[in-house]
Amino acid sequence: MRKTVPYVFALLAVLAAVVPMSAAENPQKAGKWAITMQMEIPNMPVKMPPVKTEICLTEEDLKNPQKSVPNDPKANCTIGDHKVDGSTVTWTMDCPKQNMKGSGRITYTGDSYTGKMDMTVGEQAMSMKYTGKWTGECTK
Repeated sequence: MRKTVPYVFALLAVLAAVVPMSAAENPQKAGKWAITMQMEIPNMPVKMPPVKTEICLTEEDLKNPQKSVPNDPKANCTIGDHKVDGSTVTWTMDCPKQNMKGSGRITYTGDSYTGKMDMTVGEQAMSMKYTGKWTGECTK
């Protein structure tokens, strides 16, 4: 489990920022996003520290977010059942190589968002809480 946690954080960082949807429906805006993730694992004696990261999403990324998900053989996750309802996006995720499945929800409010993803890795339940803040244009 200890080896899986950092990989799950990295994978979920990308998924939190790049939820599949068409550009016409996308409530997220292109640019640089500062993301904070907090993993919660029931019955874990030590609370996981929050992880902060930054990503840059282009207009092109928002048109086809699957391109932003790493095509890493370790990940090989399938994002499905994505729905946009106003400013809220929901989705499911299946990562057979990690024996991980889950569902998530993010709600955008202008230049920020909050969300949560519930998942299981094998028999272990866990959840990830997200917050994101748009910090400006990308500086690629």
